[in-house]
Amino acid sequence: MLNIALFGPPGAGKGTQSKKLLEKYNLAYISTGDMLREEIAEGTKLGLMAKDIISKGGLVSDEIIVQIIENKIKTNTDVNGFLFDGFPRTVVQAYILEGLLTKLNTSLSCMLSLEVPKDELKQRLLDRGKTSGRTDDTEDVINNRLKEYDLKTAPVADFYKEKGIYHPILGTGSMNEVFSLISKPIEDVIQKTWFNVVLLGPPGSGKGTQAKEIAAKYHLAYISTGKILRESVLDGTELGMAAKKYMDEGSIVPDEIAIKIIEKAIEDNPTARGFIFKGYPRTIVQAYILDGLLRKKGSSVSAVIEIDVPVLESIKRLTARSKTDKSRSYDMDIDLIVKRLEEHHAVTSPVADYYAKTKKGWEINGSGKEEDVQRLVLNAAEVAFRKAR
Repeated sequence: MLNIALFGPPGAGKGTQSKKLLEKYNLAYISTGDMLREEIAEGTKLGLMAKDIISKGGLVSDEIIVQIIENKIKTNTDVNGFLFDGFPRTVVQAYILEGLLTKLNTSLSCMLSLEVPKDELKQRLLDRGKTSGRTDDTEDVINNRLKEYDLKTAPVADFYKEKGIYHPILGTGSMNEVFSLISKPIEDVIQKTWFNVVLLGPPGSGKGTQAKEIAAKYHLAYISTGKILRESVLDGTELGMAAKKYMDEGSIVPDEIAIKIIEKAIEDNPTARGFIFKGYPRTIVQAYILDGLLRKKGSSVSAVIEIDVPVLESIKRLTARSKTDKSRSYDMDIDLIVKRLEEHHAVTSPVADYYAKTKKGWEINGSGKEEDVQRLVLNAAEVAFRKAR
């Protein structure tokens, strides 16, 4: 998710640049002032609380502000992220935003600060006052607003400088020139953002073949827990021996083993642009584990593609595979094949439902020719990639 905080003193041009950012990156706009006015106009519980405070000359508390922001984030699920305009304004609010975004399993991608000399800011605001009719665009009020901005926001800038996501932007050029400067750090963030794909499907659905195609197209590291475990068994490693009895039975390997495999695979690919997980997670618990592993790395699952194949077709494919050099030990026994398919239906299918609720899931009919399935899978991956970027 792409979350941007746009900073700048009055007259820096935040409003103009916000509109262009929202359109280009498909973001939802979060302006505490606008949201407060909307809540008050709609007569919501929070709006009525804010109206009562404002009518008495008070300042709306951070507690109310953060509830309004949280509601806004939770109700905008079809966007790539959020643009925070003028928030956080204090270090306290910066900490609040950190906690809120962590709670919502995301984080702030970058803080962009429009830098304009004070003399130009004053002139812009005075010129605006002549045409807009705004009563606060007078010289005394402008001076006070700029002084207050400097006092409160300088520490906020330091907060984000320490995090390494603060980007000062020269705001004195044309609208397009400034937008080009603003876009550069955003594009850098996007390029560094992992594209992580989970490929699900019953045994015999062709996950391995399709996963390799996606990995090649998007330069992803391919993680197949099954493949890694089979290699570990052949090498006689401690991990392989611990997993062997479960694999021979066609059962799911304990989670502590899978965690070690995934962590090592991620560490072994420090320059990867993302990862494709073939056949993992296989349970809801494993879905939570994967979310936690990626969150630890500052990332998340970008897309989940499920290749759906009828049971009889899966049995036919696995039986045919048992007669080739690609066979697995569990392909040789029809009872094991049936057991694995039953386990997939009972345990793994809910994983697809879990991700479908996050609007990251795609279901693909895997019954056709390999090239037709490949086309459908790559189309879904491309849509997910564009959304993630």
